Amino acid sequence: MDVYISIDMEGVAGIATLDQIVRGGGGYTRAQEIMTGEANAAIEGAFAAGADSVLINDSHGTMDNLIVQRLDPRARVILGSPKAQCMAHGLGANHGVALFIGYHAAAGAPGVLAHTFSSDFTSVRLNGKPVTEAEVNALLAARHGVPIGLVTGDNEVCAATAAVFPGVITVPVKTAEGFTAANNVHPTVAQDLIRAGAAAAVEKAGVLEPLELPEKFVFEVGFQIPLAAEIAAAVPGAERVDLLTVRCEATGPDQLMDLVNLWYTVAAHSARSRLPMLDRR
Repeated sequence: MDVYISIDMEGVAGIATLDQIVRGGGGYTRAQEIMTGEANAAIEGAFAAGADSVLINDSHGTMDNLIVQRLDPRARVILGSPKAQCMAHGLGANHGVALFIGYHAAAGAPGVLAHTFSSDFTSVRLNGKPVTEAEVNALLAARHGVPIGLVTGDNEVCAATAAVFPGVITVPVKTAEGFTAANNVHPTVAQDLIRAGAAAAVEKAGVLEPLELPEKFVFEVGFQIPLAAEIAAAVPGAERVDLLTVRCEATGPDQLMDLVNLWYTVAAHSARSRLPMLDRR
């Protein structure tokens, strides 16, 4: 069986602050170390359960956070950005199961460093309901008939995904105490739990079902500033719901991810263009 892993950083045990998740921050290099440790635990668990191959996609920020030379050499790794399928890049019909490691809660929800794809998005909804990154990525997996076998992160994302992913195993490695505060298990304990969870997910992959695809894909994003919403609304088929909110109906999961990538970029550039104005006194 081919196994796919998408790994984020905010849901890794021992990570709770912005200083840890942003390149150049004082805690970033330590965060890379423990993220790589959780990646290896998931890889090891997958192979222990009989995986033929493992592909892991670095899915955080600039998407080149994993310390590659310390990864289990049996796995292949996708690094860098932008990638057409973003956090689910490389996932295909050949995969028997997908594992989501180090994930976090949705924008506007409780949880450690909670957001959906961009800190410049204040809200992200699909068909009127708030969604996590895990749910959007699971739709791309479902298009290929691939189920989600494992989600790890804080207690909030584990609860959210357990409610919507059929048969998923969740491994909470920390409890949210605030947006930038968490009660964590030790990284080695987290790795043991993830290794066991990955093995169990691969073992039960044959009985798991992919997420059911909805009949429509109405995507709605709340932006931080009006400029971002103004530019985002220029996408054909998009409508500006209010000063900060834009809605567009996608044809399916792939176009949905196209909107994520495009609007993420719009939001980031708009935020940067605003900074000189804010600095004026």
